[in-house]
Amino acid sequence: MSVNKDRPHVLVLPEDDANRQLADNFHIHVDWNRLRQMQVLRPAGGWTNVLKLFESEHVVEMQRNPLRFMILLFDLDGSVERLKNAQAQIPEQLTGRVFVLGALTTPEALRRTNLGSYEDIGLAMANDCREGSDKVWSHELLRHNASELARLRELVRPFLFV
Repeated sequence: MSVNKDRPHVLVLPEDDANRQLADNFHIHVDWNRLRQMQVLRPAGGWTNVLKLFESEHVVEMQRNPLRFMILLFDLDGSVERLKNAQAQIPEQLTGRVFVLGALTTPEALRRTNLGSYEDIGLAMANDCREGSDKVWSHELLRHNASELARLRELVRPFLFV
């Protein structure tokens, strides 16, 4: 389902299928009357491709539409430097509307912890965002997202969650 471009909306660009599943399961738990305000895109096929696709296809569209927010979703494979490098590639005029999130290692590692399936994790992430809590986001494989998550919550929570 496509987003309503005339209203504030979020596009999620996942690295791979595991990240897509997390995002899809988060999206399922967005308030039903807000579903057209979020869209999970096809996996990019690697974290470098997330950045390339963002630059080649989404930067111009974001400059045209000030109601668009973007989440670049990829695993860090244990390197927080990857996060910093990705953030440095976001054009300055878009830094307030683009967020880089992902597991410190991989989504598969999240699933192997006590967090459950991708559906369970996506639901827990959505509930945390809805309630303003950090039950799942404080997990050791996700806590590095704290500053990005705080910015994201402030901006998108009002239109994704009632």
